Amino acid sequence: MDSTLTFPAGTPHGTRDVTLAHTRVGAGEPLLLVHGIGHHRQAWEPVTGILAAEREVVAVDLPGCGESPGLPTGLPYDPATLAAVLGAFCTALGWQRPHVAGNSLGGLLALVLGREDLVRSVTALSPAGFWTEAERRYDFGVLAGMRRGARSVPAPLLGRLARTAAGRAALTGTVYARPGRRSPEAVVAETLALARAEGFAETLRAGRGVRFTDDVIGPPVTVAWGSRDQLLLPRQGIRAKRALPHARLIRLPACGHVPMNDDPALVARVILDGTRAVRTPAAQLRVVGQ
Repeated sequence: MDSTLTFPAGTPHGTRDVTLAHTRVGAGEPLLLVHGIGHHRQAWEPVTGILAAEREVVAVDLPGCGESPGLPTGLPYDPATLAAVLGAFCTALGWQRPHVAGNSLGGLLALVLGREDLVRSVTALSPAGFWTEAERRYDFGVLAGMRRGARSVPAPLLGRLARTAAGRAALTGTVYARPGRRSPEAVVAETLALARAEGFAETLRAGRGVRFTDDVIGPPVTVAWGSRDQLLLPRQGIRAKRALPHARLIRLPACGHVPMNDDPALVARVILDGTRAVRTPAAQLRVVGQ
């Protein structure tokens, strides 16, 4: 069910009312799904049905993305503020310590929630924050270029491009390893979401100094990285493993930066396995899906 929720969010910069759009389906232990910068909650549609068979799933639009309005004036789009908003959102839903899975920026926010011990488990798919400065500049340059491209394509041309495999590759090949699997309607919708994302510029600006260096020692953590991620390169997964020695690090073969579309069954299995995980003394590097 699609809905919006307005709730008070206590953040490091004060308490303000925030409104978030979301989709809620399924039954079972609660699972929050968080997308990346400039995307929207529909990025999770390839896996939502699988997850909802075992979990109560909420896919949320981050502030200033998708159908969610931007943050109130005076609140920055930094990870601490966004994570506090998500924590307050879960409380407003009536959830205590849900599982959380996030992609890219959403993966970073999931790790922040895990570090604060606000969730039962964390699954982070190609999370942001494990870059070198040179990698960060590259990533942000690519994202800014994608944003400019999305805003410059006339609507009639966008529709025509999305109807061809070559056009879908041109529009989304940076984030999907298999862009031809994405439907034309989904490609149009996410390109428009990127073009219209109210919080994009401020979120990108707030991320310039972000590094995730603290271990998450409360809930079980799974970090999964697409082997064909062109945005946050797979070597950042090894860096994440060093920063998070208790985490499982999983390779997603033939998957790109947004892997839910490239291999829905594998990604859903990784997330569900993460929600069942039990802390072990020493995490191991695992390769699945080959």
